[in-house]
Amino acid sequence: MAGEPQTDCLFCKIVTGDIPATIVRESETTVAFRDINPQAPTHVLVIPKAHYPDAASLAAAEPRIAADVMREAGLVAADEKITDTGYRIVLNTGAGAGQTVFHAHAHVLGGRGMQWPPG
Repeated sequence: MAGEPQTDCLFCKIVTGDIPATIVRESETTVAFRDINPQAPTHVLVIPKAHYPDAASLAAAEPRIAADVMREAGLVAADEKITDTGYRIVLNTGAGAGQTVFHAHAHVLGGRGMQWPPG
């Protein structure tokens, strides 16, 4: 059921502490942790504690929590000192867009140049 922890979800297991992660921020509704396969010098994932398969379903069901994810992404960028040089927030939705863990999450990327379109 949407919003409920899923026993087979990697990110739900990070939320519960069953799988370790390098957590950089935590709020009542979100957890932010370093990506284990970073694509930039700063690569942090911000996830809702509630399980939704992607950002679109999260926003439809829980717009306040979706806003919390975005606010925390901005705070991660400030904590990581990448706001002046610029950063990217990426929300992949679906396997065809590169989503590999089907728990809504935002990637905060920075610390290097970001070209458009992405390579």
